[in-house]
Amino acid sequence: MATRNEQLGRARNKTACRLRSLLCELVPGGIAGEISVSRAERLLETVKATNPVEATRVEVAAEHLDDLRRLDSQMRASKRRIRQAVMASGTTLTELFGVGPVVACMVVGHTGDVRRFPSRHHYASYTGTPPIEVSSGGRVVHRLSRRGNRQLNHAIHIAAITQIRIRGSEGRLFFERKVAEGKTKKEAVRALKRRISDALYRQLLVDAAR
Repeated sequence: MATRNEQLGRARNKTACRLRSLLCELVPGGIAGEISVSRAERLLETVKATNPVEATRVEVAAEHLDDLRRLDSQMRASKRRIRQAVMASGTTLTELFGVGPVVACMVVGHTGDVRRFPSRHHYASYTGTPPIEVSSGGRVVHRLSRRGNRQLNHAIHIAAITQIRIRGSEGRLFFERKVAEGKTKKEAVRALKRRISDALYRQLLVDAAR
């Protein structure tokens, strides 16, 4: 279900980008900001094609708009199924700040039986969250690890960014502390992701014990 939701999201973004590109050509002065179904409908209503080329663009834009409506409807249905499945699973992952039903579904689906990981360190290796140390000219830096399950790593990244966006949250405070210690923002995000990986591991063990 999580993979299907991700595929729908990618398809929705591509369709929205194509629609926005066409509207930029049709609307005088172009448009700014993201596009939505309601906004695209309003903009298309203002377009008066003055030649065959513009008329064709309007027709194609209308087709993309229909596709966008369909994809939005499919994504709502997908998220509804995910919420129901997560509730039925009895997982407590959603008690963690920044972990919603979609992230929880991705974590549960890609982790499987968490007891196959002997420790949080083994689990972190699977999630690809431990940074890789690189030394250069006497300076030690850490870069992003490309190992591990990339879908699971993406789910943890979503949780990390959600925490950072909320002022006063533990994740935001942790991030700010790391930056104050001299880490770059990217390094601080990586440190937070490892912290979230550990929290997920602990919570998954609680679920497994239940």
